[in-house]
Amino acid sequence: MVSQIQPPTQPELIYPDSDGQPVANNTIQFGWIVEIKQNIEWLFADDPNVFVTGDLFWYPVEGRNKIVNAPDVMVVLGRPKGVGVARRRHRLCYQQWKEQGVAPQVVFEILSPSNTQTEMDKKLLFYDRYGVEEYYIYDPDRNNLHGWLRDEDGLDVIPQMEDWVSPRLKIRFTLSPEGLQLYRPDGERFLTYTEISRNAEQERQRAEQERQRAELAEQARRDAIPRLLQMNLSIEQIAQALGLSVEEVRTLAQE
Repeated sequence: MVSQIQPPTQPELIYPDSDGQPVANNTIQFGWIVEIKQNIEWLFADDPNVFVTGDLFWYPVEGRNKIVNAPDVMVVLGRPKGVGVARRRHRLCYQQWKEQGVAPQVVFEILSPSNTQTEMDKKLLFYDRYGVEEYYIYDPDRNNLHGWLRDEDGLDVIPQMEDWVSPRLKIRFTLSPEGLQLYRPDGERFLTYTEISRNAEQERQRAEQERQRAELAEQARRDAIPRLLQMNLSIEQIAQALGLSVEEVRTLAQE
């Protein structure tokens, strides 16, 4: 009997999800990454097929785990943000061949003092080669903003970024002495997490005050019904005076 020699099995290729480096080099860079990511997430919160992430390894080519980049923020339109009951899809990295071949359309990079020109040139080449449609770089230390937009020849420089509107996201970019400002399609400014938390707390307080006013008004109507009945007003007259239905007045009068 001749035994058949089995070909050696190839080890499974590993696609690392971390390089051991921090997400950001300083608090300024981290703050901008969080603000841009969260505001774009909120902008597309009701669309299940927009995936927004930050500092996630993106592998564009199957079998080539050395071809990788981790944009500070990337937006993938047409891919689910979550599946299942919890609406959460956990991705350790973005393997493009497992995402129907969809490349991130919009990428943001926030510069830190440690970024070199060679490093940023390599990133531009990577994003150009692997299909990014819009690429934005912001340098918070110098308050400089640069952008590239894909045309038939690849990524090309956007000559004027002031009041530029992203074709994909519809957000508007402006620069002021205080720094970069981003605006939603409805004209509302992107907010920091602190501003959003403060607004939410103010809204909670307004809602609580409105609830208390409604309770006081309801109690005042209840207290008025016995007095108006003692004044020999009819149920119909009381209902009209208090803005209630006749049935409501009868029910309250019996309590």
